Amino acid sequence: MVSQEQRRRQLAREKFLRQQQRRTSARRKTRMRNSVIASVLGVIVIAGVGLYTTGAFKNDDKANASSETTPSAAPSASKAPDPCEKAAAGSVKKMSWKKEPAMTIDTSAKYTMTLSTTCGDIGIAMKTSAAPHTVNSFDFLASKGYFDHTKCHRLTTNGIYVLQCGDPTGTGSGGPGYTIPDENLKDKSLKGGVYPAGTIAMANTGQKHTGGSQFFLVYQDSQLPPSYTPFGTVDAAGMKILKKIAAAGENTGQGDGAPNATVVINKATVTKS
Repeated sequence: MVSQEQRRRQLAREKFLRQQQRRTSARRKTRMRNSVIASVLGVIVIAGVGLYTTGAFKNDDKANASSETTPSAAPSASKAPDPCEKAAAGSVKKMSWKKEPAMTIDTSAKYTMTLSTTCGDIGIAMKTSAAPHTVNSFDFLASKGYFDHTKCHRLTTNGIYVLQCGDPTGTGSGGPGYTIPDENLKDKSLKGGVYPAGTIAMANTGQKHTGGSQFFLVYQDSQLPPSYTPFGTVDAAGMKILKKIAAAGENTGQGDGAPNATVVINKATVTKS
């Protein structure tokens, strides 16, 4: 017999997958519309690839990055105080590329990524040799300022426990214009269908090799299919920040929405060590 907890997790995963499918459908309609506009204007529209994970999640997603949940109580009239600071001055850059950047990193070296956010610095040890395409893409995008001033647009607090970021549009449908291959899906850390707390993984559309720029940070063990590239591990200080963000909740009261905390990546930096 399936326990109540197992059933809740199953429903969460099913909802997550449905969200990914809906977002994938919406992106396809958007690409079709842009194609019509392009034919009229005589220009080529480069459509950004959306990561739904963990709705990746849907690319988010988290894995993504990147879930079906049983509805919880109605949203409370009050919410926890915003634990984060005002975002740094600046605006999101609108950038897109036709293809994945050429490999420029040293795949035998160690790389770290720092997300300087309004809530504090989140340090990430990247799995370079296991996920070289992913790390190379982040090194490229960070060097271009692609993530700077972007909001983390999704927080899930029921069934799966992730913060999703990396979309310049803040809608869950944005991307860099190119996709990267799935990697490291058999990572030793993924045991029993669980992405452990501290994992950072790619969001995607629910299809193979559709990762772009969206990613998710796991702040509590989350049961997800091994479909989202795990490419790094959050440091202890970063985990405290994620817990702080999660404690502030999300805006729907249903366990899946925009975080109440003002989570903005002021700057993302990738460093070879």
